[in-house]
Amino acid sequence: MLYYSTNGKSPAVNLKEAIFTGIPDDFGLYMPSQINPLDHGFIRNLRNYSLGEIAFNVINTLVDKAIDTQVLKNMVDDAFNFEVPLRKVDDVYVGELWHGPTMAFKDFGARFMARLFAYYLQDDDKKLTILTATSGDTGGAVAAGFHQIQNIDVIILYPKGKISDFQELQICGPGDNIKALAVHGNFDDCQHLVKRAFTDSELNNHLRLCSANSINLARLLPQTVYYFELVKQLTHLSKPIVVSVPSGNFGNLTAGVIAQHMGLPIEYFIAATNANDIVPRYLKSGKYDVRQTIPTISNAMDVADPSNFQRLLGLHQNKIDLLSKNIRGFSLTDDKTIEVIKQVYNNSNYLLDPHSAIAYQGAKTYTGDNNQIAISLSTAHPYKFKEVLEAQGLSTCQPTQA
Repeated sequence: MLYYSTNGKSPAVNLKEAIFTGIPDDFGLYMPSQINPLDHGFIRNLRNYSLGEIAFNVINTLVDKAIDTQVLKNMVDDAFNFEVPLRKVDDVYVGELWHGPTMAFKDFGARFMARLFAYYLQDDDKKLTILTATSGDTGGAVAAGFHQIQNIDVIILYPKGKISDFQELQICGPGDNIKALAVHGNFDDCQHLVKRAFTDSELNNHLRLCSANSINLARLLPQTVYYFELVKQLTHLSKPIVVSVPSGNFGNLTAGVIAQHMGLPIEYFIAATNANDIVPRYLKSGKYDVRQTIPTISNAMDVADPSNFQRLLGLHQNKIDLLSKNIRGFSLTDDKTIEVIKQVYNNSNYLLDPHSAIAYQGAKTYTGDNNQIAISLSTAHPYKFKEVLEAQGLSTCQPTQA
């Protein structure tokens, strides 16, 4: 399979070139030239398959068998070696995606990506430098996933003073081949520096640069896996499924739409954002109005101009009517987010982090109908935001499941 640029001005490339290039020279993003649906029998019988078996089938289809069968099986078994539980909290099913080593959903993409790069680099003497921006959790997952991997150096840019202490420790702690740089600015400033680096010909003559953000296909494609794993746990209920996704750079939601295109029965999605609500506003007005980033307590979603939005548009034929039919926009202020966290904890003895709380409320808002099943994605363990939660009198040592 070949992978094309969303801007349509760069030549299509194979998988290896797509992931090592990261960003095409026309400043678009790579996407599979076709998204083939999975076998109907496989979809109907998801409950009979393990996470590893699901991951193999999904990723093998997306890379069109570009990786040796046994190598890919070993890769996914090693990368996805943690559980993906679904907890019922009131009338919403919360999909906990944070049971990996860095307690964030980014472990899915980063761990697979590290193994895929290692596979392609095994017979290559030239060092690879991964340059990536983070609004919080990506940095920790990339640092853990790539730590001490041979022939790979990692440079992570993060907004100084705008991530939690625990997130900063995860980024700065590993050392060795991992370098962390604090930027005086916001995530969009970090992302802009990364994009400038990739288009700097002189810099690229000296360094073999690659990105580990969700702008890179190797990070994005494995995120489709947990949608299948969560839906499989509810297929016995035989009702339409709606998924609420906490959204910042929109890679998470893009992966869900890819899964939907592969045949996964999801009725529609909820793009749940904080005050940085450019996509919900676009869905209402049809105007893509970029504003200054607003700092919030859900800092990993503090993105004013999400890179993956152009992928989302492409998946909906660049038509706003198709996009708005498949995706509902939702946003929540910090005060309301805290209110939701307290309410859920008091009613259900379940503690949500600020990002997951926004998705949870999005699910409650759009799926009050008993004819639908609501899945709300929980993207980080509450402990990662202990300062925010403890300031509200909530201990992150409290149980995180009902």
